[in-house]
Amino acid sequence: MSDLLISNVRLLDPATGLDEPGALLIRDGRIADFGRFAPPENIPTFDGQNAALCPGLVDLRARLGEPGFEYRETIESAAQAAAAGGITTLAALPDSAPAIDDPALVHLLRARGAQTGNLTIHPYGALTRGCRGTDMAELFLLHEAGAVAFTDGSRALANARLLRLALSYTKSFGARIVQHPEEPTLAEAGCATEGELATRLGLPAIPAAAEAIQVARDIALAELTGGAIHFSPVSTAAALALIRDAKQRGVNVTCDTAPPYFDLNETAIGDYRTYAKLTPPLRRDADRQATAAALADGTIDAIVSDHTPLDADDKRLPFAQANAGGTGLATLLGVTLAQYHGGHLTLLQALALLTEKPARLLDLAAGRLVRGAQADCCLFHPDRIWQVQSGKLPGKAQNTPFDGRALEGRVTATFKAGKQVFG
Repeated sequence: MSDLLISNVRLLDPATGLDEPGALLIRDGRIADFGRFAPPENIPTFDGQNAALCPGLVDLRARLGEPGFEYRETIESAAQAAAAGGITTLAALPDSAPAIDDPALVHLLRARGAQTGNLTIHPYGALTRGCRGTDMAELFLLHEAGAVAFTDGSRALANARLLRLALSYTKSFGARIVQHPEEPTLAEAGCATEGELATRLGLPAIPAAAEAIQVARDIALAELTGGAIHFSPVSTAAALALIRDAKQRGVNVTCDTAPPYFDLNETAIGDYRTYAKLTPPLRRDADRQATAAALADGTIDAIVSDHTPLDADDKRLPFAQANAGGTGLATLLGVTLAQYHGGHLTLLQALALLTEKPARLLDLAAGRLVRGAQADCCLFHPDRIWQVQSGKLPGKAQNTPFDGRALEGRVTATFKAGKQVFG
């Protein structure tokens, strides 16, 4: 593997507070040096042209289409979209077909990610067999195979006794359970947040309280067992207040959110706009503002893409029947940087939520600029403007809730293990 000098860049590392001009030297796929130093002679050089260079982004919540839904997306196409978004490490949800409830499937996803050369995939293990919510999966075997945490994806585990047992069991080997924060009986058949807009559009509604109810119950179970619970993605002020209070009491609770919940509100569903049908549904603006505030005060531990690739036919249906979910890999950085440009976060705070904080949450060797570490890097122009256009996004899936949105902050190159994989 050849050496490379990435010169003329603004080095940013939220883990250490680094923000200074300099260069980064890559040798044998690893970071040999960075900052201000005398570069070796006769080394291939990539001119960063005064762009910002940060660790490769770490995305803790994404679906990959494969296995089972390759017509929506493949691991290869997802890896291309991730590289275009500056993402080099990704945690894949297990609610595929088949569900990732077998150690062999964990090994398969990890190997398929390595084969792309663009992306490290860390699979979640299914919390219950088939993600059906009835029988606990073989959690320790999945953990030994490399599953980074356990979840049933977009299905909250409704059975409180089973969740209590899972929290107690996973505590014994230091693993974390990830819950979709939505009480399933209240959310059943709903597709929009309960209120005036849903009523006017005649849509089956989900009360915003469904999120807080699920979060309150699961915090109580985490407190009872001492187990680790993570909520993904959180979207309401009430749920965030419960999480904030639990953290102050020392409960082992963490959470993340996705860009739609701090950048969009329920009006984005407009005239039955199915690209904006998500789960949880988009909220009132007061909840959007509370979510943005929770990014700044540290209540939210990470920003995730919640990437859910869907085929056009999955969305070309009446709103209530259309599948919920939006793509998010290519837009993750740009929408997050809107919080920086709006003055709500510093640049390092915004990047921390995409790099070292999510990596620390699941104990991943990623998200930092460290000498000797694998050279996973994202080069971007914080102020470069581009427009999101469905049909022109990288990768196979095009179902973005941000279609038509102008963003400031564009990835110009991505490096995976020292190899340029985008740009």
